[in-house]
Amino acid sequence: MISLLLLLAAVSFIVWSTTRLRLHPFLALLVAALGYGLSAGMSAEALIAAVNEGFGGTMGSIGLVIVLGVIIGAFLEHSGGAFRLAERVLGWLGRRRVPEGMALMGYVVSIPVFCDSGFILLTPLNKALTKRAGLSLAVTAVALALGLLASHALVPPTPGPIATAGILEADLGLVILLGLGVSLGALVPAVWFARRYASKVFIDPNPELSEGEIAEKTTAAPGAGKAFLPIGVPIALIVLKSLNDYLGWVEQGALKGAIDFLGTPFVALLVGLGFALLLPRKLDREIVSARGWV
Repeated sequence: MISLLLLLAAVSFIVWSTTRLRLHPFLALLVAALGYGLSAGMSAEALIAAVNEGFGGTMGSIGLVIVLGVIIGAFLEHSGGAFRLAERVLGWLGRRRVPEGMALMGYVVSIPVFCDSGFILLTPLNKALTKRAGLSLAVTAVALALGLLASHALVPPTPGPIATAGILEADLGLVILLGLGVSLGALVPAVWFARRYASKVFIDPNPELSEGEIAEKTTAAPGAGKAFLPIGVPIALIVLKSLNDYLGWVEQGALKGAIDFLGTPFVALLVGLGFALLLPRKLDREIVSARGWV
């Protein structure tokens, strides 16, 4: 009970310090981690080791994914591909249903793909959609994140629900059915929260771009299908690996090795980066230099 109360206090501190004091999230997390460890009775040496290992493990697992995702996003935005793709998606969804669309898109993607990788991959499209629809990025980013987390936490084949089902010796098929129902139900308050409360904070997804500049970029942009490849191909590769791990289509041999290798998130994003390099009309050294798009 004491550990639970300390955890709630740490989470409350993170929320309060970042929203009220405007403290940088990294510093808030670091202070909360140190405070929790000391309050829980950890020795100074054990606490420092835990913080170092946790930070190193997080950077090792998601750091490369973030960097590659940012580069892909830069190519999509600067080439105009993200806005061309956003126009196509807006034609299907309509401007008034972008939060619902992003929540549902995140929900579907996060069933076979880790939610952090899904968020990185879908962020360029989300920003472009938000800009074209004239909404706050706070609304659509919250809707996307909650949609990703809803299925990631409850629906196999993501590892968490599978591990939980194994520990509890639960029927995996029943876990999938119940997880789908509960997580889909969770999307309703998630979108409501994004529209009702996140909309009170306006964040321009691309404050440096005017509508005229966006129209100019869109005119010279690649087609929506080509712009989708840097996002769609990595998702497809990660999905293929996840499904193969779960269903056991290919259990050995060179093909199994290729699926495992290409389906690793940072390798899949490297493949996506290769497709992103095809988006500019002319790829030159200036684009990939320190003064270029990345």
